[in-house]
Amino acid sequence: MDDYVNPDFKRVALLTIDVQRDFTLPGAPLEIPGTLEVLPRIQYLVQSFRGQRKPIVHVVRLYLTDGSNADPCRRRSIESGKPALVPGSEGAELMAELKPAPDTRLDAERLLAGELQSVGSQEWVMYKPRWGAFFHTPLEQHLRGLGIDTVVVCGCNFPNCPRTTIYQASERDFRIVLARDAMSQVYERGLAELEKIGVNLLTSVEIAERLGEAGG
Repeated sequence: MDDYVNPDFKRVALLTIDVQRDFTLPGAPLEIPGTLEVLPRIQYLVQSFRGQRKPIVHVVRLYLTDGSNADPCRRRSIESGKPALVPGSEGAELMAELKPAPDTRLDAERLLAGELQSVGSQEWVMYKPRWGAFFHTPLEQHLRGLGIDTVVVCGCNFPNCPRTTIYQASERDFRIVLARDAMSQVYERGLAELEKIGVNLLTSVEIAERLGEAGG
């Protein structure tokens, strides 16, 4: 690693990817195995970033019941009536462990309109219409406006949305950290491939320590 890719923990934001009930809970419509098991470490990272007053963006999916905004590979299922990530439903909500307050709920209308929903000091929710968090979203502009040059990525289902988000962040010259123990469905070849493009692989404890050392 060198100065072009080393993370700057003074100018860092946390991205949580798809840590929603319909992806996480056992038996949920789109359950991703392993997400519930890594949830405590995702929660630990969220609490660490809140404690240091660093920005957090919770990135989520929402599927209209007619399937019109779903990925092509899921559209037929949604059109056929499979209820998953329905705007306003309990299944679409963030896991309670990540919410800044128990009564925090997604504002689906605002999110689907492409707006960031503020849910706390330095904390937002953002809807993404496809795998990557930078595709047709205000994420890059939002992060640049905050002076962020480093993103820490954690969450659900590494091969799809998190990995796409990481490559999109790399294309935009962000410094990137993958929280390797706070991500479901990680595998060694994928991690090795990320290292080759300059992604830093750290544990949640290592990230929290670096965050604390950097201070405000």
